[in-house]
Amino acid sequence: MINLKASMRKTAGLGTLAVLFVSLLAGCSGSANPADSSNGAKASTAPAATESVSTAEPATGGTFVYGRPASVTSFDLHNQITSNNAFAIDKVFESLVAFDSKGEITDQLAASHTISEDGLTYTFVLRDGLKFSNGTPVTPEDAVFSLQRHLKVGGPLAISAKVDAVKAQDEKTLVITLKEPYTPFISELSNFSNGILPNNFGGVTEEEFFKKPVGTGPFVIETWDPAGDVTFTKNTNYWKEGQPYIDKLVYKLIQDDSQAINQLKAGAVNAVEALSLQNAGEIKDGADTTVVTNGSWVTEQLFFNTLDKHFSDVHVRRALALALDRDGLTKALTFGYAQTATSLLPSTIPYNANDKIKALSFDPAAAKAELAKSAFPDGFSTKLLVASGNSTRAQEAQIIQAAGQAIGIKIEIESVELATFRERFFAYDFAAMLNSGQADSPEANSILAFQTDPEGFSKSYWTHYTNEKVTKLLYEGQKTADGEGRATIYTELLQTLADEVPYIPLYYPDILIGARSSVDGLVVLPNGSIRLEDVRLAK
Repeated sequence: MINLKASMRKTAGLGTLAVLFVSLLAGCSGSANPADSSNGAKASTAPAATESVSTAEPATGGTFVYGRPASVTSFDLHNQITSNNAFAIDKVFESLVAFDSKGEITDQLAASHTISEDGLTYTFVLRDGLKFSNGTPVTPEDAVFSLQRHLKVGGPLAISAKVDAVKAQDEKTLVITLKEPYTPFISELSNFSNGILPNNFGGVTEEEFFKKPVGTGPFVIETWDPAGDVTFTKNTNYWKEGQPYIDKLVYKLIQDDSQAINQLKAGAVNAVEALSLQNAGEIKDGADTTVVTNGSWVTEQLFFNTLDKHFSDVHVRRALALALDRDGLTKALTFGYAQTATSLLPSTIPYNANDKIKALSFDPAAAKAELAKSAFPDGFSTKLLVASGNSTRAQEAQIIQAAGQAIGIKIEIESVELATFRERFFAYDFAAMLNSGQADSPEANSILAFQTDPEGFSKSYWTHYTNEKVTKLLYEGQKTADGEGRATIYTELLQTLADEVPYIPLYYPDILIGARSSVDGLVVLPNGSIRLEDVRLAK
């Protein structure tokens, strides 16, 4: 699968520039598989999410205006992956199952689902009375069409399971059979890209359909400017009776972070997406504003191009990992809204093994000794690629530069605009870069597949890191049922990554949304999206 989730924010903030997903908005081999009693998956340990709670009496009706740093350019759920589109698509389309703010899989359009003991047969029973926004009933044939179209298109979040058949069993039941077990499958189905659309696009062309899409989600597009704002109206046929409570939803394009903050404080918007960490304190303490937060599935990282002559040397990578004070970097830059990373997987993702992994901790003497073992014992000069316009990343780069200097590695910081940044790392035109890896749901495979599979779309997140042992463990983890055996596989895999450091995990940032105090019921999801069907605006 492809995955690039990038926001166009012009000023600081974590996870707002080039946040790459992994397996389901993130990877090449799968996505999430959290707590589901049907297959024994482990529950997420995500911190409790906070909801916006107004002190005024909430009401129904009104317009919720959401400031976002990038416009919505497409609603084609099978061909998109960036957050600007994903978090609009998920307001129009819904999948059979979903994940909640705690990272647990729940039934959505399905009233129930079961998974056979051999892990090959998935049976979904649709809810009674389901309708699309145009009033037509939702049938299993619609789900068959939607999933088969996704299988045919592939797209950036292609279904990675080896699907044998997708069939309507009766007027309410859908059955999916796999050719071989694939444990992350149920969580992959929770992704926005597996939303259900009408059979045969409801009788119109593909092009016509995605200009004015019909789905089961809480909102319907009223007006849409691909270079500007989107206005949604409530779906009067929504299956959650009486919801959404608001009448309209406006995605307002605000590309400048300071403008977004000013508009929030002035009440011109009800909330802003991806609040930067350095602004969180001001908004939290504001008279009429608050911060709504949740733990995230993001890992901020320093990536190495293992095709580069310097960073192909494991001792060089290990030396930099030992030279870098990750705790100090996290405390200095994240204002208490992040945890220092000890492994590739955030602590909110099952099987993260963060209490077991022995990471290369800050040790300048050991760093120099490690570099002495390399082919470049006297040091060398290199470059660090960074997307411009993100002050947090700029400061990260400076800290990394200083750490390298301390052991004889001279690092030149290359700051380029976002489009060029993407082009450069897609073409392996970098030695090292700063970026973020993000899962779409709390499934270990979602990040691991995207960042360790040398044959996958991203070639191990464009590091081209190749380790036959790691690849073998990755595939074993995908087929192994949840439990101790799977945990053992991922612990071994993660320890190998910690030892060979094709990327250095820096920290796990929280998801932060700035909101007016008058907003009630806003739910932040750990993938960065928000749920709005429960939102009410104070009278």
